[in-house]
Amino acid sequence: MKIFMLGASGRVGSQMTEFAQKAGMSVHALIRQPEKIPSYLLNHMTYTEGDVLQGKTVEEGMKGCGIVVSALSTDGGNTLSESMPIVIDAMKKEGISRIITIGTAGILQSRTEPHLLRYQSSESKRKLTRAAEDHHKAYTRLKESGLEWTIVCPTYLPDGDATGVYRVEKDLLPEDGNKISTGDTAHFAFSLIKKARFSQCRVGIAY
Repeated sequence: MKIFMLGASGRVGSQMTEFAQKAGMSVHALIRQPEKIPSYLLNHMTYTEGDVLQGKTVEEGMKGCGIVVSALSTDGGNTLSESMPIVIDAMKKEGISRIITIGTAGILQSRTEPHLLRYQSSESKRKLTRAAEDHHKAYTRLKESGLEWTIVCPTYLPDGDATGVYRVEKDLLPEDGNKISTGDTAHFAFSLIKKARFSQCRVGIAY
């Protein structure tokens, strides 16, 4: 299977790319700045240089791929929500139905106030909600798309290797979960490529 990767230079995306390469999967990435990709990853992938907000570039990079993986992070703006319709349109043109994205625990349902998302509720300790709002808009676009999407939603995300030992829960953050490493987030998201699960769901992940 050939993976179309967005966010390959990021903390989670680079580890997912490495997992895919070790598993013998082909990766084609959309990269804005190739110099930010470690050479040991770049030398074993193909890529299109460009921006995720450029529709024709996204379509060109996606040709021949069977699944889309997005580990794009928020950039202080609205890149996630603005790029999602572009990605969705390109997927439909190319006949790709499956997309796995990395989100945030803020867009999971609140346990204490189930009618709210976590970032909207008293569960959230963050004063700034811009990033969560951008993730929320992207989630809404996916929910309306008709595609087979899954959003992996980590809580506090320190750098760290994969252990393979963590908890996941559909639409909610596992109880008392307060962190998950970048490596284990990548490990779980990659497992969804190998075996399709949690279609059209958000999935909370934590230790």
